[in-house]
Formats: sequence, C-alpha cells, structure tokens
Amino acid sequence: MSTARMENPVILGLSNQNGQMRGSVKPAGGPGGGGGGSQTTLPAQVKPSSTVNNGDSQPAPTANTIIKPGDDWKKNLKLPPKDLRMRTSDVTATKGNEFEDYCLKRELLMGIFEMGWEKPSPIQEKVAPTSFPYLNVFDYLAVVVVPTRELALQVSQICIQVSKHMGGVKVMATTGGTNLRDDIMRLDETVHVVIATPGRILDLIKKGVAKVNQVQMIVLDEADKLLSQDFVQMMEELLNCLAKQRQILLYSATFPLSVQKFMNTHLQKPYEINLMDELTLKGVTQYYAYVTERQKVHCLNTLFSRLQINQSIIFCNSSQRVELLAKKISQLGYSCFYIHAKMRQEHRNRVFHDFRNGLCRNLVCTDLFTRGIDIQAVNVVINFDFPKLGETYLHRIGRSGRFGHLGLAINLITYDDRFNLKGIEEQLGTEIKPIPSSIDKSLYVAEYHSESGEEVKL
Repeated sequence: MSTARMENPVILGLSNQNGQMRGSVKPAGGPGGGGGGSQTTLPAQVKPSSTVNNGDSQPAPTANTIIKPGDDWKKNLKLPPKDLRMRTSDVTATKGNEFEDYCLKRELLMGIFEMGWEKPSPIQEKVAPTSFPYLNVFDYLAVVVVPTRELALQVSQICIQVSKHMGGVKVMATTGGTNLRDDIMRLDETVHVVIATPGRILDLIKKGVAKVNQVQMIVLDEADKLLSQDFVQMMEELLNCLAKQRQILLYSATFPLSVQKFMNTHLQKPYEINLMDELTLKGVTQYYAYVTERQKVHCLNTLFSRLQINQSIIFCNSSQRVELLAKKISQLGYSCFYIHAKMRQEHRNRVFHDFRNGLCRNLVCTDLFTRGIDIQAVNVVINFDFPKLGETYLHRIGRSGRFGHLGLAINLITYDDRFNLKGIEEQLGTEIKPIPSSIDKSLYVAEYHSESGEEVKL
C-alpha cells in the first residue's frame, strides 16, 4: 500500500472558505513537521456509468490487458510499492489463505493485487464464502449504503480500481449535495455497483429513477451509524423498496442494540462473524495531556514541534471550533485543511481528495471524518476536544493505525473532561496514559518500524 507523498507538500492558494488554510510549509520527516478496523466490505443497480459522482467526474479505468492462456499474468501487474511497515496480530493472524483460493476471476484478482492487497485479512477470510462470489458475476446488482459522502467516494474509488480489468463494470457513487440531474442521466443505463448515502438513494427511488426491485444484495457499511436514530427510518424505507429475496450484509466495529433489533426484524437465520476481541485498536498508543482550555493551542503547538508527524487528523466538537482552530494553526505557521458538514460539497470533495493525496499534513475536522475513512499516511490523531461517547472516541482514534499499523492518539483533557476520560476507559476496557516528556518514535513512525514487515504483538 502506498502512503501519501509528503516530501514537498504543495498548499494550494485558495481562500480559507473552502477548508484549505495557508501557512508556511514545514519540512516533513522530523520534529517540527507537525502537522482499523479489520473489516472490508465489497460493494452496486440502479442504473450509470462508471464515474464517481464527486463534482469532478472521471471515467473508470477500463480493461486494457489481454491475457492469453499460458501467460504468467502476474508478471504484467502494476503493483504499488510493497508496504514494509509492521502490523499487529489482529490483521496478521490469518489461516494462510490466498485470494486465488476463492475461485475468483483472473481479471478480478489482477485488480485486487494491483491495490496492494497481497493476502486476505482475517475478516476477509471469514466473509469470502458469502460475499466474494458476487464480484465474479457483474450482472448481479447490489447497493452499498454508507453514512457520509466522503466514505461513499472512498468506497466507489476502490470498487472502480478493483474492477478495472473486468471490462464493462459500471460503478456509481451518489450522495447528497451533488447535482440530482447528473444522477438521473447516469441512471439511464444499468449500473452494477451503486454506493450511496441514505437520503440520496431514497430520493432517486421515490422519483422512479433508481430501479432497485432486482437488487440482490445490500451492504450497510458502518451499520451501527446507519441504524442509529439519524438514519434508521430511511433504512427501513429503503429495505421496503427492495425485493424480498435479497442478501443483507452488515459491517460494523461496534454492535449496539439498534443493530440487534434490526437483525431480529429483517434478517432470517443471520450468519454472524465477530473477530473483535477488544474494541480499541491494538496498534494505537493512547495518551492524554491535562490542560486548561486556554492552554490547548499552546499544547498543540508543542506537539507539532516535538512529534514526527506524517499526517495528522485533529478533532473538534463543533464546526465553529474547527474553523477557529484551523485559523490558529495557520497563524502558528503550519498549513492545514479543515472539513465539516456545513461546508459546500465541492469544497468538502476537494479537501478530502487533496488530503488523501498528501498535499497537506494536518486536517482539522468534526466527527464527519470518523467513519471508515482510510488514509494510510495518518500516524497521529489528536482530540483537541475530547468526545463524550466511547463509540465516538473509538472511531476517532481508528483513523490512525489503519489495518494493523502503528499510530498515536493524544487527548487534550480539561477538568470538565475527567469523568468522560474515566468512563471511556472503563467502557472500552483500555488505558489512556499520561503523556510522557518523550514519546518513542517506534510507536508511530514508519521509518522506525522493522523493514521485514513482521507483526507486533501488543
């Protein structure tokens, strides 16, 4: 897996209204460069093209490799640089299966390997018999529902890349905040994979544009969020529009009562897979710094100067505080982006795209950015504002240490946060330690990890 390139960050000269703040760019790779889950889902009818509807549509890759019988097809693969970082035992403790063991088409295997996925993870080994066959037959229609627009774009891009050698596969992302007319035009043709947020897909169904009566599979990614009070009514409406005979896949790092209630109502003899022996991620080292509210910015500046940050995500509890903090960070001389739900969609898309591509080291955000977002280069998460719920805390710190890699989570704790800190420790069965004067770089900096890719037993 390739990481975001940080050697020469380029900060675009945009107004601060679009989430990209300007500040002097500090060199990466040393002090002053301040600033998972193991669950993989496989997403698609409803009817367009192989474009990602993100305001800047681009065609999906098409099959361009002709494989003849007897060819050593693996020699022709365009593989990303090998990821030599250490990984924790929760993602390395596999049965030793290979992707070839699942009778997948060669064209699909090519896309998988070119993503940098060498072997199935533990959860993929368990899920493969029930969901992998879908990927072999793309006249089979499915919908993937996710809670945020950014996650929809991420999942759709992965689907496009994985299926790029399977000529004719159509993938579409559809989310709120984008032009509804564009979606209607795309739905003039059959789409094999649709990744959608709940409100938009329901809107398209009610308008008679999205024909979902033949959808055989629906995937709920981040199911705990989708079945919370924010979305559950829409999810009930959506399921009522689908055929009675369809497969439902739920993926979640947590399993609240809302998910259990949904399962009891809509799933017949469900097959449950649970590989989470603990809620907190094994590779994430957690610390807290006890500060007053007025000391937070100074503490953050100190962290920037002392930590070796590749990329960081900094969480605040409100959109207003996100923008204020991003402005403070830029005034300190560090470039940063910010993102929250009240921004215009095209600005959110650009911030998300540019941060994923390594154009900035720091991102300030709300909990909009907690769910499923996978940016391999993020090695530090900072809770500038401490969350009230253990579930929120778990998803926030999970933005570092992705897929068993090592990361750092630092929490700025005020007097008013002390009971939440204790409560979250008890709820998650974890220990958040006081921050030491010096943090061992081997806990979160890739260059200090073993280059053999050996696992770390934490």
